[in-house]
Amino acid sequence: MEKRINFLNRHPVFKDALSLVSFVIFIIAMTLVLNAYVFRSYNVVGVSMENTLHGDDRVIVNRMPVTVAHFLGQEYVPERGQVIVFANGEATGPLTCGAEPGVPDQYIIKRVIAFPGERVEVKDGKLTVYNDEHPEGFSPDEETRKSATDGPKEHTAGEIDTIVPEGEIFVSGDNREGTHSYDSRNGLGTVPYCRIIGPAVFRLYPFTQMRFF
Repeated sequence: MEKRINFLNRHPVFKDALSLVSFVIFIIAMTLVLNAYVFRSYNVVGVSMENTLHGDDRVIVNRMPVTVAHFLGQEYVPERGQVIVFANGEATGPLTCGAEPGVPDQYIIKRVIAFPGERVEVKDGKLTVYNDEHPEGFSPDEETRKSATDGPKEHTAGEIDTIVPEGEIFVSGDNREGTHSYDSRNGLGTVPYCRIIGPAVFRLYPFTQMRFF
């Protein structure tokens, strides 16, 4: 140990290089830890979340609730109305369940609509959720639609009447007109809790439209 210290003292260039390498390794390790367990950022692609989010928006996803839930041996359960990012079950990648190769979109961003045991109906352009608390049904969009340009669009295309299975959630894009959003209404199916990456908490880009969710 003393010889090594003497060598570094006699060769300050090597000492500086070793310090730089150690610093770079530390930064990389911290970045990997933060990305895996604390925060992640994603680019929004397409129009499925308009008008809340647009193509090329950059959003920050909070991984902490998922990390804590998994540490406690529990499934992370999001809140109704939250915008979440989850792994596509038909895409390749280590974070998917039952992955199948060949589907390019590994991650998907949608809004949480309904939970296990709840009935979801889309009819005459309206999306309605039925549960024990609301046997007559209610609109899950009432609290999430901030304005005509922020939140789910009023018209919901298609027809569906389904019960959300245990351990899964029903999700939808905010742009529900036509076939703009591939979601639980039209082919995506319900999403298992294990695929959830976390809730979107902040729009970082465009810088002129930064906001919290």
